[in-house]
Formats: sequence, C-alpha cells, structure tokens
Amino acid sequence: MASPLRFPSLRRRTGALKGLRRAIGSLALSAMVAAAPGLAQAQQGLSLIRDTEIEAILEEDSRPILEAAGINPASIKILLIGSKELNAFAAPGTMGFFTGLILESKTPNQLQGVIAHEVGHLAAGHSARSGEMQRAGLQPFLLTMGLGVLAAFAGAGDAAIALMGSASQFGTLAALGYSREQESRADQAGLNILDRAGLSGRGLVEFFDNFRYQEVFQEARRYAYFRSHPLSSERIDTLRRKAETLPDWDKVDSEEAMERHEIMKAKLQGFLNPQRAIVQYEEKDTSYPARYARAIAYYQMKEPDRALRLIDALLSEQPENAYLWELKGQILYEFGRTTEAEAPQRRSVELMPEAPLLRVNLGQTLIAMSDEAKLDEGIRELRKALTQENDNAVAWRLLAEGHDRRGDAGAARLATAEYNFHVGNRQQARVFAMRARDMLTRDTPEWRRATDIVLTSNPSRDDLRELAQEGAITTGSVR
Repeated sequence: MASPLRFPSLRRRTGALKGLRRAIGSLALSAMVAAAPGLAQAQQGLSLIRDTEIEAILEEDSRPILEAAGINPASIKILLIGSKELNAFAAPGTMGFFTGLILESKTPNQLQGVIAHEVGHLAAGHSARSGEMQRAGLQPFLLTMGLGVLAAFAGAGDAAIALMGSASQFGTLAALGYSREQESRADQAGLNILDRAGLSGRGLVEFFDNFRYQEVFQEARRYAYFRSHPLSSERIDTLRRKAETLPDWDKVDSEEAMERHEIMKAKLQGFLNPQRAIVQYEEKDTSYPARYARAIAYYQMKEPDRALRLIDALLSEQPENAYLWELKGQILYEFGRTTEAEAPQRRSVELMPEAPLLRVNLGQTLIAMSDEAKLDEGIRELRKALTQENDNAVAWRLLAEGHDRRGDAGAARLATAEYNFHVGNRQQARVFAMRARDMLTRDTPEWRRATDIVLTSNPSRDDLRELAQEGAITTGSVR
C-alpha cells in the first residue's frame, strides 16, 4: 500500500487569529517523534503541546477550582499552548494555558487565581452568550506526537482558515473579548470559587498587579490576555479589597505544590528556551528542577550524552520516576539508539500503565526494530494506547506503519483512514476507508468501522451507491 500520510508542514496563513505566524511541524515536550523545523520557530507561532507530566500538574491545580464551581474535572480537556504570549481561556469542555502564562506565574496560587478567573467567566456563561464566540471557532487539530501533540488553529465563519484541519470546536481565542463589567463579575466569581475551594485570592491579585502597567500600553503592545481582559488599577484595587476579607487570604502554597510548579516551569524552559535555561538554571544549582531543566536543555541543544548523564544521576535518586525514564528513552530513540531506548520506555510504561502517550512512545520504538516479535508487540502497545485515547492521530499513523510492515494491507488502510479522520482530512479518510473495505472481511467490526468512516466523511454519491449495492446501507440513504 502507499505509505500513510506523513505529518505535513504548516505554512503561514492570514485570518482570524492575528499573530499566528507559524505553527511548528513537530514540537513536543517529552517526545519529538518527527523532525521539527527547529525550536526557534516555536517562539514565532502557536503550537499545542501535550506532555503527560505537565498535564497532570495543570489538572491537579485546576481540580479544586472546577469542583468548587460545580464542574466535573473529568469533563474538561486541558490544552497546553506553546507561545510566549501570556494568555489563558476557558470554554465549555476546554481550558487552555499558554506556556508564557505558566512561565510568568511565580506560584501555583497565582496560576490558580487565573484559572479561577477564567472559570468565573465560564460559570457566568460569558463565552456561551457571546454571539462572536458562537460564530467564530477555535478548531484545534490535535496530532499526538508520542508524548507530544501539535495543533494548528482555525478561525471559523467566512474567515475560516484550516492550517491542518479540525478535530473539535470549542470557541476561538479571538472571540474571548469581555467587557469591563464582565471582567469585574468574573473577578468576583473567581474569588468566590477560590473561597469555596479553600484557596487564597492573593495569587490572583498578585498576578494582575504584576501587569498593572499593561493599561498604559497601546493595544498592539499589550499581552493578548489583557487586550481581551481589560485591566485597570481600579479593578485591581477593588479585587484586592475583596480578596483580603476572605478567610484564606494568608494561606500559602504547600512545599509539594511549589515543587510541582517549579518542575513544570523548568521543563517548559528547558524545551522551549534551552539556551536561557542553561543560564537560568546554572550548574551550582543542584535542585531537582534545575538539573531537570539542564538535562532537557542539553537534549534540545543536541548534546545527548551530557543530557543522559544528568538524567542517570536523577534516576539514581528517583528510580521510580516514570517521566525521567520516558525522557531517557526519547533521547535515545531520537539519536538513533533505538535498541537502547526500549528498556527505559518499557520501564516508563510499567510505572504509569494508564498513560497512553507513554505506550505510543514504546510502540513506536518496537515497530522500528527489525524483529517480527517486537513488531507484533509494538502493534499491541499502540492498540492499548488507542483504547485509552482513541483520537490519538499519530498512534493511528504508527499503527498503519506496523500493519503495513506485517503485510496486513486492509488493517493498514483502515488505520490510515483513522489517522486522516482524526486529523480532519475527511477526503483522504473516506478514500482509505473505501480501500480498506475491499480488503477486510465483510461484517467484521473493522469492516463496519471502515463503513462508518465513509459515511461520516462526506461520501460521494458513487460511494453511497456502492454501499447501497452491497447492502451496507439502505437505498434511501442515497439521494
């Protein structure tokens, strides 16, 4: 069969998301499984990144706030957006955090304050009431890259642009503009949520106070967050007076929470700004976050041996840290040491069997080996990952490669159809699903899934007639 569709490069487009100059071809935090145009480009555009460790920290920080607001944390998808911009947003089913915002936050409580404010908007229905929000659409197209995922953003309506496609719709950043009245209400709602969660409102006040000067800047020079969330000294002072009256004003972050926050920032700095990380986390700093940041930075600066020495030293202290094993395996894999990569990647999965992205990494390594037994195991690992995260596009692509190597043409075409379906390329999804149907045993679950993909991928009349003649659909479906 033809090889599965490769990860496409993203080109600059103009449209609803001003300032989106380029989305990177394959930036990932803990796993870069395809060649990237370069980390320097990460600073020029928006990328959506997935990393199991950072997601877990953000979920931990968000959970008490969401619960206090009456929102089930399991219903919210956390998005980590790679950009220098200081920004965040909440929309039904989704919360987005820009890496710039996380790196600017000094404490977990400051970040939780912003989360509470955004949840306050969500709880007040501000985004739901916005006509612009309903018309626009931030349609991320998520490609899971081992432990990393990229997304190209698209604006809906007449200005719709598709950098790569669309997987789901949850409202556009451009539509998240609020009035000063709405901001004040979200401030109060956020403080009430923090109070119910037993958290201090000090962080929210401190965070806004740190950017008080934003109000004097011209629109083009402000952070996007403060263009869409108007900031004023009066608003900050009002917020402080209210927050100081609440019982948890003087509560401080736990040592554990501070450690998690520093680890998250160190990891981001190491991946996104390696040269800066080397300076910021100097050699004399022997703390875990500093050594972690330096290891990642050396990895990004193409000094794998130096990075591996640091990681091995950390592993001698924390032998059950799955993220360290995962990072070690990824470095070995990326620098052509595939056989050596298997053991640390396998160990990371043993330590965190419920983390699908770790299984994708292991599966990728196994199918890259010239060993039929490893190939079969790699396919099994990818399938396990897909039972946990069915929309993982890269897992489907890797699965297609595995089936292709094994000579399972029908299964390979179905996996390629799934890949295209989940990256939003419905035309190719339909084409490969039709080819898969010709090779799969009729009326099996796989054959029926291929039929479903055809029917949900804008089938042509010829496709529908063919399905109707086979009895896969009723003739009434063809119009």
